[in-house]
Amino acid sequence: MTLTAPQALNLWRVALVESLRRGGPDLTARQIAVLLTVYLTAPPHTVRGLASGLRVSKAAISRSLDRLGQLELVRRKVDETDRRSVLVQRTVKGSVFLLDFADLVIAAERDASGERAPTT
Repeated sequence: MTLTAPQALNLWRVALVESLRRGGPDLTARQIAVLLTVYLTAPPHTVRGLASGLRVSKAAISRSLDRLGQLELVRRKVDETDRRSVLVQRTVKGSVFLLDFADLVIAAERDASGERAPTT
């Protein structure tokens, strides 16, 4: 299926609204970008590497990680091989959140295309 820009944005909107209605965390675009990068690209992830990859400051990444850490969606750990470096790790809660969010995007696409979700 090929989506137009408005269709793709509407799927994102519908999924975000439903996530918030269900009590999901209210994340900024930067926090979502950091979270998706940590979960969808191969580790290891460091503050320095995330800042470079997203082309933002290390301070901006640290602020995003502070919030994501408070929500237990990621965790930071000192790299035992280089104690100056901080590793950013995935958590079970973060994995569950993103899988649930992906399900919301899929459901939004089904609704938009008129498909019915399979019943069990």
